[in-house]
Amino acid sequence: MKKIFKSLGLMSGTSMDGVDASIIETDGKSNYKPILNKYFKYPKAIYKNLVLLRDKIKNPNDLEKYHKQLQIIEKKITIFHAKSVNTILKKNNFNIDFIGFHGQTIFHGPEKRITKQLGDGELLSKLTKKKVIYDFRQNDIKNGGDGAPLSPIFHELIAFKYKINPPNIFVNIGGIANYTFLRSQQMKASKFKNLNAGDLCLGNCLIDQWIRNKSEKNFDKDGKIAKSGKINKIKLKKALNNYKMKKTRSLDIKNFNLTFVNGLSLKDGAATLTEYTAQILAKHLMTKTLDGIKIILCGGGRKNKFLISKLKKIIPYPILLIDEYGIDGDFVESQAFAYLAVRSHFKLPISFPETTGCKKPCSGGIILKHI
Repeated sequence: MKKIFKSLGLMSGTSMDGVDASIIETDGKSNYKPILNKYFKYPKAIYKNLVLLRDKIKNPNDLEKYHKQLQIIEKKITIFHAKSVNTILKKNNFNIDFIGFHGQTIFHGPEKRITKQLGDGELLSKLTKKKVIYDFRQNDIKNGGDGAPLSPIFHELIAFKYKINPPNIFVNIGGIANYTFLRSQQMKASKFKNLNAGDLCLGNCLIDQWIRNKSEKNFDKDGKIAKSGKINKIKLKKALNNYKMKKTRSLDIKNFNLTFVNGLSLKDGAATLTEYTAQILAKHLMTKTLDGIKIILCGGGRKNKFLISKLKKIIPYPILLIDEYGIDGDFVESQAFAYLAVRSHFKLPISFPETTGCKKPCSGGIILKHI
């Protein structure tokens, strides 16, 4: 009988608003059962410092320039992650085997073979007294990959468990939108030739940045601000004409900027950016689709009802929320890192040539056991 582990995954995405925590039971292969999901919001000071630092770091040299500030905020977010873990374990009396610690991405430059996630695995292990697996991207980078996305193997597991019959494409709309294309169901065969994945284009990043810059809010809930505004068709047309599709598997939010909406009001800028985002997303998705395919949305962007309604008008294929299959779309990524932690324990691959562009299937993650 295969051993089943309890693993806790921690994920903080490009929104930088808090930590998603999930506990699952899995053997690291085809067995999987969700146990618990919980969100912990960052204090305002941590959120603001993270966003300010990310905006300052525009190239690898800035990682050294702001080294001391990064160390300070890294310690703070690690302590926050540890408190979140201990709150869950104390309240629920769980005995977990692993913590899969994604950390907070502060810079991602795959073209320069550099990616930086803030998070002190040793400190987290010490504070939680648990085995921590973190820094999942580095081995992939060393083997020629982009270090992301790492969730595709978990998307395949979800499709297998919930009988989401292929062909389908999982689209995670975070700051950046990424995809996992599943041609057929091969989970039992474990050949992984079924997968094709990568980053698509921008997701929420420009909309969120605009809302932060022009208001006290962090994002446009349900797209209500954009819905109340008016699209500036001249600025939109110019931006779309200037847009060039990048041939890359991995992107950073710094690849995109919102200067083309400068001078607009909060509402009109949000409306124009939402239309821009929908059209760019649709353009990229249409290059990945084929007859009979389903587009399954997860990530925070799926909650922007106005954005999703626009996508549905443009794309002639079924667009579904992953929640419609009984899966909480807010916690797919955190569950994924719980799963990747167990795979890392067994030295099983977590990335593949078809997902990150690495030379060969790669395991990953540094394993730390608290003593």
